[in-house]
Amino acid sequence: QLQLVESGGGLVQPGGSLRLSCAASGFTLDYHAIGWFRQAPGKEREGVSCISSAGRNTVYADSVKGRFTISRDNAKNTVYLQMNSLKPEDTAIYYCAANILFRLCRSHSGTSWGQGTQVTVSS
Repeated sequence: QLQLVESGGGLVQPGGSLRLSCAASGFTLDYHAIGWFRQAPGKEREGVSCISSAGRNTVYADSVKGRFTISRDNAKNTVYLQMNSLKPEDTAIYYCAANILFRLCRSHSGTSWGQGTQVTVSS
């Protein structure tokens, strides 16, 4: 079982920034594509951004392109999601995940999930 731990969520005003971190425990991230997903109340979980195992390729949802940046530091066994120009509609629980369908930035039945971190964008 791959264990992932998210951190960095919180309350931020519209236009503000947050950086989420996803740390792996008990395994190395080096060989895994990693994705960030989010779920807002009453909505299905959606893929936000995904990054290939070496970090050379990334995928973004249209709704976050130009505002969010995914990156990884394999030496620190951590993946990041820098979120800028945040909007109220970005409010959701954000999850990181391993064993994903990278090119589609989607999960499947074998995906391993972290516990999630709440992001709230409100004035």
